[in-house]
Amino acid sequence: MKFAFSTLGCPEWTWGEIKSAAADLGFDGVEIRGIRGEMYAPNLAIFQPEQLLPTLAELHRLSLSISCLTTACFLFDKENIEKHMADARAYIDLAARIGVPNIRLLGDAAPEAGEGIDVDFVAANLKELAQYAADKRVYVLLENNGVFADSKVIVDVMQKVNHPSAGILWDVHHPFRYFGESAEYTYEMVKPWLRYIHMKDSIMVDGKCVYRMVGDGDEPNLEVLRLLKRDRFNGYVSLEWVKRWNRELTEPGIVFPRFISYVRRYGK
Repeated sequence: MKFAFSTLGCPEWTWGEIKSAAADLGFDGVEIRGIRGEMYAPNLAIFQPEQLLPTLAELHRLSLSISCLTTACFLFDKENIEKHMADARAYIDLAARIGVPNIRLLGDAAPEAGEGIDVDFVAANLKELAQYAADKRVYVLLENNGVFADSKVIVDVMQKVNHPSAGILWDVHHPFRYFGESAEYTYEMVKPWLRYIHMKDSIMVDGKCVYRMVGDGDEPNLEVLRLLKRDRFNGYVSLEWVKRWNRELTEPGIVFPRFISYVRRYGK
């Protein structure tokens, strides 16, 4: 098991601050979801031709990897699907070029279930992208958000796609919080396709989800770590601290050390 944090959690940090914090705190990787004002990874300066080799050399020196390129590609958006698919292919190409094993895709817009999602349409688009990624050593991962947080739905999609380059990103929060699934149930359902995990924590206050640092909420993160440890999961558990979207959340300089201490304690 390896540990990363998403750059969603540090929207004001430079790349230098991100990689230094990851190395100093003992993370194994960094999940790229925007750096400061640029959200589209293929446009990031660190991945341009003149900076790419120094970027990769510095990551190697620090014993760090980029664990995932996290896209905003909506596989359900019929009106704009050509753009989303083109962006997804650009992410796959970038991942292949820099040796990143995973990209994240979305079948619904929000953590909670949306309306009118054409699940078959999402499955067809995921299969097309899996076929595109097949010879590039990149996995295209569908996150279990929205309607796909119902594990029966996302498993049905994976069975329809039936491609070795397609996998699941399990966000622990979504099936637990919105569908009342236990950690063990979700894990056993998604395990055949599980490639990557998002971890956060929260509680419900007056019917509203309120985020807490990992270990301070009521999500089954400890059980998840134990299940993964039992089965010797060798992928990434990544902290998705959604500070970019919720600026009132605690600063990353406090949250990131707390997370790595928690998961190293219970996940190793």
